[in-house]
Amino acid sequence: MDAPTGVDLPVSHPEPESDPSTQSTVPRPLDVGTPGASARAEHDRRQARREARIEERWGTGRLGRLAKALSDDPQSTKAWAQGAAGEERVAAVLHERLRERAVLLHDRRVPGTRGNIDHIAIAASGVWIIDAKRYRGKVERRDVGGMFRADLRLFVGGRDRTTLVQGLQWQHDAVVTALGGTPAPVHRVLCFVDADWSLFARPIRLDEVVVVWPRKLAELIDEPGPLDPDGIASVAGLLSEQLPATGSG
Repeated sequence: MDAPTGVDLPVSHPEPESDPSTQSTVPRPLDVGTPGASARAEHDRRQARREARIEERWGTGRLGRLAKALSDDPQSTKAWAQGAAGEERVAAVLHERLRERAVLLHDRRVPGTRGNIDHIAIAASGVWIIDAKRYRGKVERRDVGGMFRADLRLFVGGRDRTTLVQGLQWQHDAVVTALGGTPAPVHRVLCFVDADWSLFARPIRLDEVVVVWPRKLAELIDEPGPLDPDGIASVAGLLSEQLPATGSG
């Protein structure tokens, strides 16, 4: 601190440092992440690579610009942008309907892996791991087993998508590990955007995974449960630290 004009501050008796244990601590704000960030970045990376190949062949002048305008991204590249849009729509619905009753973390990295978790919602009802999918067609559970053995599978648009259910297991394991024994129910969700649901549809449950649409998911998250506001904040802080947002340090 600068001394006021005309006043000599004593230098032989400096003020003792304050005890850190008596200082109030201000919690760091949560890095909630950006919905669809990693999918959007992958789309941009692939698009930039395609445009670089065009420039290498046709140059950066008028001919190169024309070649870019007449070309189009392959479906494998477009799929990343579509996936990002699906994640953004799920996030928008959950934010609108849950507001301050839940903490939403988006696009979380799982250290030690190349994978990410689309969304994690923490509410009174527990922790919700949400994998957003932008698929078209009717969502249904089918039993493809024989007379003496059930074999329940998830179909979307007439195609077997059961592997999506199985793919949530590693995300569940990552979240449980991040919780480190903190008591909280952990739910797994496949949330389909743009899919077809019948008028009186109910969420599908398959191998402990809930298959649902965004508005219904918000209702499920908003149900009462064991976590109070302090518990929600504590779990959200822990998961935000252990599973950082994509792009964070």
